[in-house]
Amino acid sequence: MNNPPLIEYRNITVCRDEYIALESISLSIGVGEHVAILGPNGSGKSTLIKTFTRECYPLLRDDASLRMLGKDVWNVFEMRAMMGIVTNDLMSAVTREFDFTGREIVLSGFFGSVGLWPYYEVQPYMRTKAEEVMKMLEIQHLGDRQVTQMSSGEARRVVIARALINDPKALVLDEPTTSLDFKAMHELREFMRKVAKAGTTILLVTHHLPDIIPEIERVIMLQKGRIVADGPKREVLTAKALSGLFEMDVDIEEHNGYFHIW
Repeated sequence: MNNPPLIEYRNITVCRDEYIALESISLSIGVGEHVAILGPNGSGKSTLIKTFTRECYPLLRDDASLRMLGKDVWNVFEMRAMMGIVTNDLMSAVTREFDFTGREIVLSGFFGSVGLWPYYEVQPYMRTKAEEVMKMLEIQHLGDRQVTQMSSGEARRVVIARALINDPKALVLDEPTTSLDFKAMHELREFMRKVAKAGTTILLVTHHLPDIIPEIERVIMLQKGRIVADGPKREVLTAKALSGLFEMDVDIEEHNGYFHIW
């Protein structure tokens, strides 16, 4: 028997503040399939992520359905095991409000919080798992450092480790290289490749073409709340398609599995 798709949407429409943010979205993403969702600002990418977390709900229509692993309803604990999500809102919460260490941020993924609080009971297996994930992402040296004293790239890696602490089937990254310098971008992309090769599904949401690592073979283009292209990377990422998506004339070049436009 075939396993159900990780995500299966059919005719999903979402309204936000009385405007249509997503319109008639249908897509299916399998477990283990690495996918990039590419689109300009305002295309509906953030709203799409919020449908994953149930922060945004689609309009109730008879022809619409929203399933994850074949289920219409699931609780927060199931959600943590299904998807690890890293957004810029989460990054702001981690670096703005409280002065936790890198290890405390990683461990807080077990509790669905940002940082550890005195009433949490951290079990030995949790600490062991945290060390394993931090080692895989090569951030053991950040364990005792306060997040407010980290660079943007270091803090983002810590938050990715937090997202991976429950061994989710997929890691969702929303504009992951925002505010990073050139070196930090390169390092983050290498970490993304490492996670992909380890078997975790990568769902990358971006408007920045070089963020699409070589392991990602499928690209979904989103424009004005609609899917305008969906298919193999080398068929979708053409100069004509990208010019239409971003509403400007562009050229495209591939180098070492990465695509660049100018």
